[in-house]
Amino acid sequence: MEPRITERILTLPVRRGGLTDNALFGMALAVFVEVMLFAGFISAFVIVRGATPAGLWPPPDQPRLPIARTAVNTAMLIGSGVALALAQRAYSRRREAAARRMGVAILLGGAFVLFQGVEWVRLIGQGLTLTSSQLGAFFYLIVGAHALHAAAALAALVVCWRAMREGRLRASAFGAVQLFWYFVVLMWPVIYWQVYL
Repeated sequence: MEPRITERILTLPVRRGGLTDNALFGMALAVFVEVMLFAGFISAFVIVRGATPAGLWPPPDQPRLPIARTAVNTAMLIGSGVALALAQRAYSRRREAAARRMGVAILLGGAFVLFQGVEWVRLIGQGLTLTSSQLGAFFYLIVGAHALHAAAALAALVVCWRAMREGRLRASAFGAVQLFWYFVVLMWPVIYWQVYL
């Protein structure tokens, strides 16, 4: 008796380094789920903002979000993504150059998270909190979720950077961490556009 199609699919061998690499495939699934999470958050935000009567969004008694400073911070995060892409290009040929570029990506990403934290402290001091308004609740939910992802991705980048410097970084692990970081980098302009502008 011939096995059913699902049994044959479940027993397919997994090729290392190919499209079916476990690390990269697992990260792609995780990123897909996270994109759906942020799509839900942003959709809810857009619906609430759209249902608010004209002239009441953002709430008049709440501080304005720092659009210009956050634009500079956004450029740092995008620069981090570019530095990581350059590290990938150098990875197979010049490991030292790749490690330096990855270090730049980590520094720029760390600066992004740090400056976001500074902005949060300022906004809280000005009265924008989780309970001050719907804007505050959505702002800290969406931006906070992104900050947690950025911090986790930065930690993974640091682990990969150390492994790269020691010559023990597997290409599949590097690819998975890159995918996670690119998700963080590319999700931010969408958040900036929807929440800040």
